[in-house]
Amino acid sequence: MRALLTGASGYLGQHVLSRLRARGCEIVVLGRRRPEGTQDLAWVEADLLDGGDLTAALRQAGASHLLHLAWYADYGKFWTSALNLRWVDASLRLLQAFTEAGGKHVLMTGSCAEYDWSGEGPFHEDRTPLNPATLYGAAKDATRRLAQAWCRDQGATLAWAHVFFPFGPGEARQRMLPSLIEVFRGHAAPFGVNAEARRGMLPVRDAAEALVHLLAQGGDGRYNICSGQAVQVGEVVRTLARLCDADPAPVLALATARPGDPALLAGDNSRLLATGWRPTLSLEQGLQAMVRAALTNPAVPEGVQR
Repeated sequence: MRALLTGASGYLGQHVLSRLRARGCEIVVLGRRRPEGTQDLAWVEADLLDGGDLTAALRQAGASHLLHLAWYADYGKFWTSALNLRWVDASLRLLQAFTEAGGKHVLMTGSCAEYDWSGEGPFHEDRTPLNPATLYGAAKDATRRLAQAWCRDQGATLAWAHVFFPFGPGEARQRMLPSLIEVFRGHAAPFGVNAEARRGMLPVRDAAEALVHLLAQGGDGRYNICSGQAVQVGEVVRTLARLCDADPAPVLALATARPGDPALLAGDNSRLLATGWRPTLSLEQGLQAMVRAALTNPAVPEGVQR
């Protein structure tokens, strides 16, 4: 397959690019700037937000598959940013240009934020209502609905990925796990977490492989990209502390429930497993990779793709 990839410089995108390379895929990268380390790959220079017609560029790219990751993702800001509205338009224009250029297989990344978080988990594609509580989640949901209708009319497959909490090397340093590692290395003051909350967490390498796997299979429909298991945040804190040879007590002593914070956010991954995908890393192995990366490269790239 010849895959067109957006968001290649983002947190998840870097890992997806690595998995595409590992499969020996032909890769075309699309973006405003060429990502580092992609000089050997075909590149389409385009700003998806500028409203320009992409059809001619995508015809020249000649991609058979599209893996669209790009979206506004500044930590803490993306939930309510008006840029979410622009990314709905940009994503649909990209999809239209791709199919009009002859492309037939599409994978787009959504979010677990599309689900109704007030219900009981784990969330399932067929049984859990889609009722996003944020502008970000609503924008992703709207993009999915329109993209599904367009692909159906164009005879193209669309795999939509509800991504749940990928973690690992390269994660934005403001997020919980990198921040905890800094605490346990003695570089930051302890802070409180919702220790009783349970979250479905998946090592980012396995999340990236799941996306590439679905793309290569020509998957159609909605898929939860998740571990299928939920772990207490307090247990994650204790595991990270042990891996850093530190004491978790200062963090756990500040633990507190947060108003409106769901007790359980985790997905059912049975539909993903049915495609033949299998995770390769345990939760602890994923955390070990994060700690090793922090010890060898303290400068963590900004930004995160969800």
